[in-house]
Amino acid sequence: MLTQLAIQDYAIVDRLELDLTHGMTAITGETGAGKSILLGALGLCLGERADAGSVRHGCERTDLSARFDIQHLPAAAEWLTVRELPTDECLLRRVVTASGRSKAWINGQPATISDLKSLGEQLIQIHGQHAHQALMREEVHLALLDDYAGLREARQQLAETFHEWRNARRRLKKLSEEGSEVEAKRQLLRYQVEELDQLGLGEGELQTLEEEQLTLAHAEETLRETQLAADCCASDDGGALSLLNQAYAHLSALPGSDKGTLANTLAMLSDARIQVEEASSELQRFASSTELDPERLMWVEERLTDIHRIARKHHVAPEEIYALHSTLQREVAQLEASDEDLEALSGQVAEYRERYRSEAKKISDTRQKAALRLGKEVQQQLAFLAMGKARFEVAVASRETPTPEGLDSVQFLISANPGQPARPLAKVASGGELSRISLAIQVVAASHSTIPSLVFDEVDVGISGATAEIVGQLLRKLGENGQVMTVTHLPQVAAQAHQHLHIEKRAKRDTTRTYMALLDERGRISELARMLGGVTLSDQTLAHAQEMLHASQRPPH
Repeated sequence: MLTQLAIQDYAIVDRLELDLTHGMTAITGETGAGKSILLGALGLCLGERADAGSVRHGCERTDLSARFDIQHLPAAAEWLTVRELPTDECLLRRVVTASGRSKAWINGQPATISDLKSLGEQLIQIHGQHAHQALMREEVHLALLDDYAGLREARQQLAETFHEWRNARRRLKKLSEEGSEVEAKRQLLRYQVEELDQLGLGEGELQTLEEEQLTLAHAEETLRETQLAADCCASDDGGALSLLNQAYAHLSALPGSDKGTLANTLAMLSDARIQVEEASSELQRFASSTELDPERLMWVEERLTDIHRIARKHHVAPEEIYALHSTLQREVAQLEASDEDLEALSGQVAEYRERYRSEAKKISDTRQKAALRLGKEVQQQLAFLAMGKARFEVAVASRETPTPEGLDSVQFLISANPGQPARPLAKVASGGELSRISLAIQVVAASHSTIPSLVFDEVDVGISGATAEIVGQLLRKLGENGQVMTVTHLPQVAAQAHQHLHIEKRAKRDTTRTYMALLDERGRISELARMLGGVTLSDQTLAHAQEMLHASQRPPH
C-alpha cells in the first residue's frame, strides 16, 4: 500500500508530503489545478520517462519519493530479497535535474529506471482515463484476459519458448542455405590441412632448425677458431699458460721481504694459471666434439626452404604456420560436424515446436474458461451501470500463425440492444457506453488483482447521474479490500470516498503553486457543493452536498 508521497520542486509544487491510508481516496480540484501533478510524480517514482520540464521553474532539480507498506506483498518482498535489498520498507526515489538527467534509488541503493518499473508493477496499478480508447485494440483485449486469468508467468514462458523456436528455425534455415558454400570451403580446407600435415611442422621446430642451420653452416670456422684459442692458452711456445708459469717462477725466486710484499700478486698468478688451464681443457673438449656434417646441413636448409615456401603460399610468416595448421584443423572438424549439427538442429526445432504447442494449448484452455467467467462478471457490472440489457462476450478464436502470445485471438464483443448479435466494441458502442464498459472491465480486473493499491484517473468520464453514484459505490467497495485512489470530477463519486484529497492552484505575484490537503467533513461538503453548483455556493447546494456525503458514508442496509 502507498503510505507516503513526497514531492519537492516538481512542476508548480514547491514542497509537499502526503500521508495516504487504506480505503478509497477521492482526488478533486478545478480543471487545471494540478491533479495530474500527483499522478505524474507517482509515475516518475514508478519509472516513467522524465524530462527537464518536470523541474519547477528556477530550481536545479525535482526530488520525488514514494513509500510503500509491503507487509502483504510477498512478490515485492521477494523482488527486494533477490537483489539483497532491505525488506522492512520499500522506498522509491527519483531525482530529475534541470538538464533532464535522472537518477533513481530503491531503499537508498542506486537503481535503474527498469528496476523502478519492475518493482512498481508489484506495488500499484494505474488505470488511465484513456483506457476506453485502448479497448479499440484487440491486443489490449488479450492482455486484459490474460491478467484476469493469472496467465502472466505462463505467457512469459510461452514467449521465451517461441523466441527459442524462432531462433532455432533461423539457424537451421541459414545452415541449410549455406550447404553448397560449406562444401566448397570444406574441400579447400581439407587440401590445405593435408599439405600442412605433410609438412608436419612441430611446435618450436622452426626456431630449432634455424639455430641448427646457423651452427652447422659455421662449424668449420668454429672448429678453426676454437683450436687457435686453445693453442693461445696452452701452447708450449709462447702460450698464456707457459708465460704465466714463467712469471710465477720469477716472482717466487725473489728474496724474503720482496717476496712477502708480492704475496697477493703470486696468489693472483696462481689463480690465473688454474683458470687458463681449465679454459684450455674446455676448448679442447669443445673442438673434439665439433663435427663437420654437410649432409645434415643440406637437409636442414631444405627443410627451412620448404617451410618458407609453404608460408608464402598461405600468406603467413613462417613462425605462424604451426598456429595456422591448428586453426585449419579445427575449422575442418567443425565443418565435418556440420552435417551432424544440421540433424541435431532439426531435432531441436521439432522439440521447440512441440513444447510451444503444448504450452500454447494449456494457455488456450485456460483462456477459454476465463473468458466465460470474465464475460459474466463484466455483464453483472454493466447491469449496475445502467446497461442491464446489453450483452457482453469475450470471444477466443484459434489462429493458425504462432505468436509469442499463443495461438489465440481475443475480442471483446457487445450487443447493446436485445436481439442484436454481439459485435466488436469499436463498431457498436457509443462514447458513453464505451466509458461504462471500460469501467466495468477495469473494476472486474481490479477485483481480481493481487496488487492492493489501485489508481483510477478519471475513468468515470462520460458518466453522470445515478450511474455516477453507482460508479462511486463500486470504487468504494474496491477500497474496502485495499487502497483505491481516484481522480474524479463527479461529486457522486467523490462523496463515496473514505478520504477526500483536494488540489488547488494559487497565484501570488509572478508565482503559481499547487497545494494539496486532505479535507475534513466541512471541507468535503464545501468541495462537493462546488462540484455540484459551481462558483457560487448557495445554502441549498451546501445542504445537497451534506446530504450526499452523509448518505454515501452510511453503511448499506
